[in-house]
Amino acid sequence: MHIAFLDANTDTSDFGRSHPSEADKFRALMAPAAPGWTITGYKVSAGEAPDSLDGIDGIMISGSVASVNDADPWVARLLDLIRQAVTRHIPIYGTCFGHQAVAKALGGSVGDNPQGWVLGRYETRVHAPAPWMEGLTGPMGLHAAHKEQVVTPPPGATIHAGTPEVPYGHMSVGPRVFTTQYHPELSHDFMHGLLDELAGAVDAGILAGARESLSQPVDDAQMARWIAAFFAQAHDHPRP
Repeated sequence: MHIAFLDANTDTSDFGRSHPSEADKFRALMAPAAPGWTITGYKVSAGEAPDSLDGIDGIMISGSVASVNDADPWVARLLDLIRQAVTRHIPIYGTCFGHQAVAKALGGSVGDNPQGWVLGRYETRVHAPAPWMEGLTGPMGLHAAHKEQVVTPPPGATIHAGTPEVPYGHMSVGPRVFTTQYHPELSHDFMHGLLDELAGAVDAGILAGARESLSQPVDDAQMARWIAAFFAQAHDHPRP
């Protein structure tokens, strides 16, 4: 399966450059669950994009320190590319910024988290499982790092999981769009480094709670299996 990975991150800090690229983070995440995939990266935040959607089996959209509400031209081009892919029935997965970009591109809205930063390990319980969501018997713990969230889901969206503070945590639109507000690709080491990086810019109490939460394991491998199963069923689903 050939996946076009759209890297929307705009972080050029020393911290960001000291870690693998967004595409490499997802290559590492998906390798055990989808060993046959080819993931081709495009730095959409720097103006890169696939020349054509022909021959692409799916699209993945990364997180970013940017906002989907920014007026930068690359954001508008990304939203248009999402709509093109949906029109052509190309499956899309998005995480954090990618989740929000898909929601906005398809008619939803994105705004500030009412509670401010959401950082650390968070648990969601799936209340409306999709066909590709198998193998989880309890809540799913994943890393989070966001200060915006989906405020209004797009028309036709199914909300699979969330929390009282972030109600639209896992979302799908039909059989070919699946997104999450969370970060299965971020390691514990990355999260600890991120919290250090944010010291002084984020409330100390939030940072302390986030650090404490990182003592618990995350279900990143389970989410990787869900993503692989999502693309498999989307690829096999009859086109209208």
